[in-house]
Formats: sequence, structure tokens, C-alpha cells
Amino acid sequence: MKNVYFIGIGGIGMSALARYFLHRQQPVAGYDRVRTPLTQALEREGALVHYSDSVELIPPDFRYGSGGDTLVIYTPAVGSDNCELDFFRKSGIKTVKRSEALGVIAAGKRLLAVAGTHGKTTTSTLLAHIMTEAGGGCNAFLGGISKNYNANLLLSESSIMVAEADEYDRSFLRLFPEVAVVTSLDADHLDVYGSVEELQRAFATFVNQLKPNGTLVVKKQLTRNGKPTFMQSLDRRMYTYAFDEQADFYAANVKALKGGCYSFDLRMPEQTLCGCTVGAAGWVNVENAVAASAAAWVAGVDVRKLPAALKTFRGVQRRLDVQLEAPDITYIDDYAHHPEELRAAITSIRGMFPDKKITGIFQPHLYSRTRDFAAEFAESLSLLDELILLDVYPAREKPIDGVTSAIIFDKVSIARKAMCSKENLPDMLKGRDLQVLVTLGAGDIDAMVESIAKQLRAKS
Repeated sequence: MKNVYFIGIGGIGMSALARYFLHRQQPVAGYDRVRTPLTQALEREGALVHYSDSVELIPPDFRYGSGGDTLVIYTPAVGSDNCELDFFRKSGIKTVKRSEALGVIAAGKRLLAVAGTHGKTTTSTLLAHIMTEAGGGCNAFLGGISKNYNANLLLSESSIMVAEADEYDRSFLRLFPEVAVVTSLDADHLDVYGSVEELQRAFATFVNQLKPNGTLVVKKQLTRNGKPTFMQSLDRRMYTYAFDEQADFYAANVKALKGGCYSFDLRMPEQTLCGCTVGAAGWVNVENAVAASAAAWVAGVDVRKLPAALKTFRGVQRRLDVQLEAPDITYIDDYAHHPEELRAAITSIRGMFPDKKITGIFQPHLYSRTRDFAAEFAESLSLLDELILLDVYPAREKPIDGVTSAIIFDKVSIARKAMCSKENLPDMLKGRDLQVLVTLGAGDIDAMVESIAKQLRAKS
């Protein structure tokens, strides 16, 4: 293999792999639908990227080599009608999913893998930061951009690798970790799994792929009678963690600090680390810190170094990501796109600003998810003081009859609510009394963040 070609190179997981091969000084090229700051960064780093699904735009060295010259890595979200993927398959050039490539890379490492239907991106990024600051370094493939390193890929000489274990398309079943963290298991990706029971079976398979001497770190709420609720049995060592209820690892004496951060005592087996703080705001990051600290402890990190590592963690882009902090307005952006993620984000922001009005702009992601969880979305969004609801972002899906944002909107119980198109959003924001504004969603709402912040700066 000389060349590596990516179909969907701009995805957060795909771009981390692209950077890995660029670091190995291998030629990298790829296709994505739209130019984004992430694809532009890849171009600056040496990747050849184009934005039309066209065989003619594939660089000749990648297109005409023998079958062993080029490896093609594609995202599972790519459609079956993709011309480039069809061309490579018919040409006899090896094509693999992102998860398979990641699994091969991880096979030679001591893998610490973080899974969960929500919470896995921040927890894995926090764990990677701890291993870097307190554990002598690590390699990390992350599902978000770490603010500490401005990257979704960390490389070092360490034998340890931290990876976000993505349940979509059963991708995490390519991983065989030494330590597995499970942060949550809510109904999601039912377009892939068909039922919650099938999703739970996939998580059980993932945990059973732990190395024989491996360890599971799992949220206490996902356990009963000493084993995970989603498994019939468990023959690996297990530790539980929680936010502020007793578990093997938990936060005690949690106190809010100025700026939305918290102090807490980290209770661990046989010892307590007093006066810990996390550099990223929101109660949910205390919970993430407990999970990451537990995994680091299992991996052998000197616990005396944990408090300093937690304090210097700056968070992840698009996770409770403060974009503007002015005397009269605060603007936060978050990736939340599942009802439980919305609940965690909104309640965290409520804890940061208990006396202020919170206005949320939400862009639903996927027609199937909107259909399956309309009532749950409405319940979580009703925790806001005011809601502006955008159209559904289709991503990889085609429209489903009768499924629009309206099926969420009609169920939202708060009085101050409105529907709006992206195009009309700037006008809708002009006359509003905004105290805390939060944008929420996994679609292309992130492309509006800069312009919204600019509009709010001008207003304040």
C-alpha cells in the first residue's frame, strides 16, 4: 500500500485516520460533500481533497495503481450510490470501513476504549488528556476536536491507545480493548439496529471482547446485582462510576464555582482525592471526569497526578462550547442530538446560569431519529425557557412521509416556542431578548455558529 484514499474524509473519525496516515508520510487524498474547516485543515496538512462525487477528480496515482497500491477507507454513512466507491470496488482496489482500519491500528496497542450512546466523546478526550499529562503519553483517535491540542488525533511513542468506540453501524465491534468504558446505553440508531434489544446485544458483544485480563468501567445506573443490565453474565473485572451517588468511583461534596465549573472530592477504591476541579464547565463534565479517572486508574496512572490533569482540561469543541461571554449575553454551542444528550446539556447550562433565561436553537438530525423520539425530544426541549426549532437535517437519509420538525414542535410544552428555517434565523434573533443562547444539533448548524456569534457581538 502506497496511497490512502478516504470517501467521507471530512468526518470527525475519518479525518483522524487521514491525519494518522499523513503523519506516516503516506500520500492521502479523499472526497467529501462540502468544504469545512476540518477539510481545509487536512488540505493544509497535505491531503488532496475534492468536493464532487466524481471518478475523474480522483488523483491519477490513486485511481490507476494496481490493486495493492491504494487502500480506500470509507465512512459507513456513505450512500450505496457513491460513484467513487463503486469505481474502486469494480477496479479490485481494497476498500474497508473506517472501523476496520481503526481496528487494525488498535490491534498492536494497549487499548482504552470509551463507548456509550452519549458522553463518549468528552470522556475519551478527557482520558486522552489524563494519559498525556499524567500517564506518560498516549495515542488517541477522538470523536471531537480537543481544545487542549486543537486536534482529534494524538500520537506518541506510548503503547497505550485511547479510542472513541462508536456504536453506529456496529463499528466498535472491531475493537478488543484492555479497558472498556460504557457511559450510557439509550435507544438510538434504531435505523441500524431495529430494536433496543439488538443495540444492547451489540454493547454486550463489545464488552465481551475485552482482553481476558481486561476491565469494564460502567456507569452505575447501567448495573444491577453486580453486573451490567445489558448482559446475561460478565467474566471480567468491573468497576462502577457515578456523578454524585455512591459507586466504586464517584464525586462527593460537589460545589459550583464561578464560571460554571465545579469542585469535588473524587472517591476511589481505598482513597479520596480532595478538592478536584475540571477545567470544562457543566456538571456533566464532573461525571465524565469520574469515568475518565477510573479508566486511567485501571490503566495504572499515578493518582497523585490526576487533579492537575483534570484542572487543565479545556473541553471539546461543540461540547458546552462557550462562543461568546459578554455582560448581557452568553452564547454556547453543543453537539447534542439525542434526547438524553439534550437533557444533559440543558441541565448543565441551567446549573451554570440558574437565574437567566435560556433560549435554545435546535436542529433535529435524521428523519428516523425525529420520528422515533419526537416525544422524548419535546420533553427535553421543554426544559428550555424558549425554543427555536429548525428543519430536520437529513444527513444520510431521504425524507420520510409525515416526518418534519413539527411533530416535535407540537409536543413541546413551553409557551415560548417558534419554528424557523436556517435562512430566516438571523432575522428571528434580531428582536429577541437573549440572555443565554445555545445552539444544539449534529447537522450543519455548526456552520452558523460564527455568524451567530458575530451578530450577537454587534448587538451587545
